[in-house]
Amino acid sequence: MLKRLAVILIALSSLAGALAAPTWTADNGNGTFTNPLFYEEFSDPDLIRVGTDYYLTGTTMHAMPGLPVLHSKDLVNWELVGYALDKLDLGPAYRLENGQNIYGQGIWAPCLRYHNGAFYIFSNVNHATTQVFRATDPKGPWKHTAMKQMFHDLSVLFDDDGKAYIVWGYRDLHIAQLNDDFTDIVPGTEHKPFSPDSLIGEGSHFYKVNGKYVITSAWYDKRMRMAAARADTPFGPYEVLPAITIDEDMGLAEGYRLASKDPPQKTPPFDITPPKPSETGHMSSHQGGIVQLPSGEWWGFSMSEHNSLGRVTLLSPVTWKDGWPYFGLPGNLTRTPRVWVKPNTGVSEAPHAPYERDDDFSGPLKNVWQWNHVPVDTAWSLSERAGYLRLHTLPAADFWNAKNSLTQRAIGPVSTVTTVLETGGLKPGDVAGLALLNLPYAWIGVERGENGFTLVQFDQQSGKSARTPVTASRIWLRAESDYLKDKSVFSYSLDGKTFVRLGIELVQPYQLTTFQGVRNTLFAYNTKGAGGFADFDSFTVDEKYPHGLRRPIPFGQTVTLTSFGLKTGLYLGTGVERGVPTAYRVVDMGLGRVALVAGEKALTVAADGRVSTTTAKPGKAESFQWTETPSGELILMSLATDRYLRIADDGAVIADSAGPKPDGKDGVRFVWNVSR
Repeated sequence: MLKRLAVILIALSSLAGALAAPTWTADNGNGTFTNPLFYEEFSDPDLIRVGTDYYLTGTTMHAMPGLPVLHSKDLVNWELVGYALDKLDLGPAYRLENGQNIYGQGIWAPCLRYHNGAFYIFSNVNHATTQVFRATDPKGPWKHTAMKQMFHDLSVLFDDDGKAYIVWGYRDLHIAQLNDDFTDIVPGTEHKPFSPDSLIGEGSHFYKVNGKYVITSAWYDKRMRMAAARADTPFGPYEVLPAITIDEDMGLAEGYRLASKDPPQKTPPFDITPPKPSETGHMSSHQGGIVQLPSGEWWGFSMSEHNSLGRVTLLSPVTWKDGWPYFGLPGNLTRTPRVWVKPNTGVSEAPHAPYERDDDFSGPLKNVWQWNHVPVDTAWSLSERAGYLRLHTLPAADFWNAKNSLTQRAIGPVSTVTTVLETGGLKPGDVAGLALLNLPYAWIGVERGENGFTLVQFDQQSGKSARTPVTASRIWLRAESDYLKDKSVFSYSLDGKTFVRLGIELVQPYQLTTFQGVRNTLFAYNTKGAGGFADFDSFTVDEKYPHGLRRPIPFGQTVTLTSFGLKTGLYLGTGVERGVPTAYRVVDMGLGRVALVAGEKALTVAADGRVSTTTAKPGKAESFQWTETPSGELILMSLATDRYLRIADDGAVIADSAGPKPDGKDGVRFVWNVSR
């Protein structure tokens, strides 16, 4: 009987896993991966290897708990094992009190290190000194102490002789030796080896490689980039290479942005600039570092602007040339392939996401959730009503100042979030619902007045509301967001099946006030003072494109490739009119690579990028990495040149492009269709 019960439980567990909503995984399941590692904000990443294990952390600003610690065995599939910081309470602003807040402040730019059996995270905090967290187990518990001063965008190096060094600063970097208890620098050791115009400036990562001291650092000089510096001693003198990665935006165009002003805009109407597809250099990868694998391979990590989603993490193969760690492949230095072969870590993990996004609130909160500022623990519960998240409403003038708002990062490229709200506990003045935390923010929810309930969709940009009376006490609230267009719409349902749109389509700009991307948020507050409570029954996330490719590679099929944005197609010497796409059979070359064959001839690429045809059996020169841009067009990277196939203005076909340009006018993108 017990054995049969165990079998049933295992079956039910497998069924639950099979029924879980598909979510973005970078692992393509064929030995390759697709950037970004997480299709959501994960900014200021720092990554280390400890033996055969890899650990990662990043910025969390005002969100609590903070400083996530992720673990991986293959650098592609990660698991969130915990947070180094449960709460950081350094005053009223951290608790959204007295009209104060720490939006865009709090914990940022952490440095993760392992030394003498202990993990360390050194992290910046606005208007406070640098905070230090240490643990012998990355799952915790973590001990929290404070340094005696603030070290902007710091990185720590534990040297072979037992000494520890720290680099920090903005533009004119400082380097010093740390004291033994990591509370301050050793007096008299501070140096400034870089001039302000050296093109090496912030977001530094400090390493020692083959006896050389190496610093990677981000800087913007007309185009965003990551530079590197090297020296024979920790204090220099340093030689600087202005770019080990530059212009890598994966072909994503700059979207809506909140205009930069001094002081920053805080109230509507906001000045939102329209998308700029012709711009380059603003979205590019930067601020990251490098890690060596036991196999000898080197890999780089960095972050890249991804419009209203915020800044995402990219994984890059590293090519050492002339003693410099370039991000990219030998034939295409400084550029990261969006799809490439997984790192050779010696471990192959099954594709999986770092956490579960859906929550039925039947147990502890899923660890993907974070509170907006420090929560009031006595005002929320999962036990007062089993299977529900209960938020007791606390006084607030609006959503921006509402305490105990529960958030998780929005996920791209297109996603829909739905929650079920029960309103029986609301009192007059209460407001509760589902929000997109951004600036401007927007939400859909229920207000209770003296005379009943009103369903409301509020847009901070216009300050206007769409409103309709409601008598139902159980309401489904939904936000549908296209993060390639930075647009969202809200809707509601009274039966969970038929949804009715409420309000207009809203723009979600990239902005630096919260210094985060859009966050899906459950909230409840009272505009009059003392209130009641809101019960949330569930939260679900549905993703339209949860994998690296929107359409499977059409192996064995015959396709035509039309140039995106141009009146031509991929043609090469098959006897048809020039410019009319040739029908190519797609041959599987393994690892997501293809050969394109028409009749007996395959496309082949010479070392200089010239494209012709050959009757030889397809090999490396005939192989192309099949990749999609973030917006879904096909790009083909030649394994002979590490560069992308393009149709030139004169119709010639050549594999010499470093990568697709955001405006799509460079002949690199293709739209494919199966031939009939």
